[in-house]
Amino acid sequence: MNVKRASNKKEIEAIIDLRDKVLRKPWNQPRETATDTLEEQSINAFIEDEIGNVVACGRLQENENKIGQIRFMAVDNSQQGKGLGKKIVEFLEEKGKELNLKTIELQARENALEFYKSNGYTIKEKSFLLWGLIQHYLMTKDL
Repeated sequence: MNVKRASNKKEIEAIIDLRDKVLRKPWNQPRETATDTLEEQSINAFIEDEIGNVVACGRLQENENKIGQIRFMAVDNSQQGKGLGKKIVEFLEEKGKELNLKTIELQARENALEFYKSNGYTIKEKSFLLWGLIQHYLMTKDL
């Protein structure tokens, strides 16, 4: 399974569907919270299964001062533990290097800390509590 970069609205919608399924529905949050106004100028990476369903995704956006931010990382529950998230992170980091970004930062959920540490990210600080339920941590990695 190879990582692809979304290039049309149909692919973006399929990515948002996965984000909604993995990152929003379990907490009864609306689908609209699985996207924002930066989709068009961001790099959306995804992996499809053998029948064309999006099963993993992540997005890189460029913020100020050549700092990139990975957002909306999601892997379908049926595909966990197969290295798909790692492939997405590596792809987005390569795109960050192509953009001459200095650093990538992200807001990791507590249950994803070990995953990001294993990919070279370090915790900078405990940041916010999403919906009063999910603790997040600011993590960074120099490129």
